[in-house]
Amino acid sequence: MFEARHTMDAPTTTSADNGTSGGGAGWFTPHTQPETTPGSEREASEGNRLAGMRPVGRTTADTETDQQRENAGQPVVTAPATDPYVPAQRSTSSAPPPAPAAPQTAVPARAEQASPDAVLIRRTMAEVAPVADKVTSYFYALLFVRHPDLRSLFPAAMDTQRDRLLKALLTAAEHVDNTPVLVDYLQNLGRGHRKYGTRPEHYAAVGECLIGALSKYASGVWHPEMEAAWVRTYTTISQVMIDAAAADELRAPAWWYAEIVAHDLRTRDVAVLTVRPNQPYPFLAGQYASVETPWWPRIWRHYSFASAPRHDGLLTFHVKAVPAGWVSNALVHRSRPGDILRLGPPAGSMTVDHTTDSGLLCLGGGTGIAPIRALVEDVAEHGERRPVEVFYGARTDHDLYDIDTMLRLQQTHPWLSVRAIIDQHAHLQLPDAIRQYGPWSGYDAYLSGPPGMIRNGVDALRNVGIPSERIRHDSVEELVGAGD
Repeated sequence: MFEARHTMDAPTTTSADNGTSGGGAGWFTPHTQPETTPGSEREASEGNRLAGMRPVGRTTADTETDQQRENAGQPVVTAPATDPYVPAQRSTSSAPPPAPAAPQTAVPARAEQASPDAVLIRRTMAEVAPVADKVTSYFYALLFVRHPDLRSLFPAAMDTQRDRLLKALLTAAEHVDNTPVLVDYLQNLGRGHRKYGTRPEHYAAVGECLIGALSKYASGVWHPEMEAAWVRTYTTISQVMIDAAAADELRAPAWWYAEIVAHDLRTRDVAVLTVRPNQPYPFLAGQYASVETPWWPRIWRHYSFASAPRHDGLLTFHVKAVPAGWVSNALVHRSRPGDILRLGPPAGSMTVDHTTDSGLLCLGGGTGIAPIRALVEDVAEHGERRPVEVFYGARTDHDLYDIDTMLRLQQTHPWLSVRAIIDQHAHLQLPDAIRQYGPWSGYDAYLSGPPGMIRNGVDALRNVGIPSERIRHDSVEELVGAGD
């Protein structure tokens, strides 16, 4: 039932940047940050530069007049040349509270009548899908040969994220006709890209090389109108990100430094980390942050907040070390109190709508219990008495590392019910449990955990009659197809 994490350091709440865990060639598509892997192919002279693909960057004066636009990727702030892990002087000013995020629901079905551009873009994707690795490698070869100055924005070793570009492209293609979803994706992505030092002119370079790679490997179907469709779509996409980043620059830093103040090893591969940001860090329960360690510069991974916002400003993350996971293994096995991390901005929309009194049906698998716990605390802090039903899934009893905390919350709050579903015992599988303990007609559903659990959970919830618009999860695999 609960599949093992199979993506490198998948976010606790597999999130659509999933931000998600940053990463991927997500210069223009949702929740895949530019920490992707470079291509090693040497042929990089093909493909014409597209003079028309030049997003309109905003000057400082312009951004001041547009100051309420959503944030996306115009990072003017770059990492300092000196040791980036020496914290900046602690700021005493308080950051503005985050605007409530609209709950993320299952992706709406594709419109029956696709636009001409959408048809052409999807035709391109169908053509290049069988050669995804080659497209990705060639894209990076073009980018780094034509624009060697951009190489420093990427991690030194990029071989762990080769497949993310195509997944990100497929996501953008799938949503090209769904403006609300696409814009929300891109604004979050652009805001997250500030931490990489991304500037407006970088988008044109990426778009030029992207189309160069697509035209090479989709040559059998490529024609001038298809190229024009990609230029139009990419220009719109990049401008949304540029505008969003410019707006975000007016109200928040590109990243926060955070000192580890507690490191609690719950199992041999799960640690609970508590960190203190160097300045106020506004977020909502159910969201997540990208995290960078001093041992793997420019490699970011997403982790959900394991509590609602606290008065002392401390943040808590649950991290599971996964095989070959650079960041997760460093955080679990190498980090200690006193180490300095960097945090990207909060993201994700798996948040509680406090304007309703609907019950909450929460499914958390493994370290996916972290954001579920935060949602429970959030309901409690708002003084609400809505029913909250939590199904805590794990492979073995040993994997229920946070069950004591959840049971204490249940004892404190009579409206909360917690049930452990242990795959090893096989007494009751997750879909059966959902059916057995229903009905759930008055509930909003929240899912967090490995991609397999998300898939099974969504299917089970739909089968018991919960409509897609009431199922919330921040899953990179399911929502943006961008991997970790």
